[in-house]
Amino acid sequence: MSYTTKHYTPKNLSDRTALIFTKFLRFLADTFFKKKYGHRAVVLETVAAVPGMVAGMLIHLKSLRKMQDDKGWIKTLLDEAENERMHLMTFIEIAKPTFIERLIILFAQFIFIIMYLIIYIVSQRTAHRIVGYFEEEAVISYTEYLKEIEDGKIENTKAPEIAVNYWNLPLNSKLKDVVQVIRDDEAGHRDVNHNFADILNEKKFKKI
Repeated sequence: MSYTTKHYTPKNLSDRTALIFTKFLRFLADTFFKKKYGHRAVVLETVAAVPGMVAGMLIHLKSLRKMQDDKGWIKTLLDEAENERMHLMTFIEIAKPTFIERLIILFAQFIFIIMYLIIYIVSQRTAHRIVGYFEEEAVISYTEYLKEIEDGKIENTKAPEIAVNYWNLPLNSKLKDVVQVIRDDEAGHRDVNHNFADILNEKKFKKI
């Protein structure tokens, strides 16, 4: 299955709510950034780095409170947050965000931290499904970004040093190589979060 066609079909109200929420945010991003993919990535990766940290913290506290093993979820989620942060650090070098975009980043991060914290407390499975759908959209966006580079509409500049070091890329790597590895990361996060949501859904079903 290709990167752009892999989609989790909603199966219940939780899934449909997550998808509608994601599509609404996608609409806002498309309206504001259009095809400014580098600048879009700077703002969206700031938001994308929030869920893993919030979820990891809450599961960490739950594990301590209940004195139960977390089954490896905490490390997976914190690694995801760190990976998304590195996406941001990379695109800051590429896009050079403006003062207005930096203000948007501060505002978006503040709002999303509170929003996602509440969603996660209310429904873990919905929260993870939201991230799964977020990452589906991220894969689509990075695929479109790659096409713009391949078509010559965006210059295939030299890869930032921070990206070369983080992903162990060849020294002569280009922007296209960076976008490809980031898209791979997003595809991985997509699958992990959809899987987490499925596990939580199965647990809920067994309790009924």
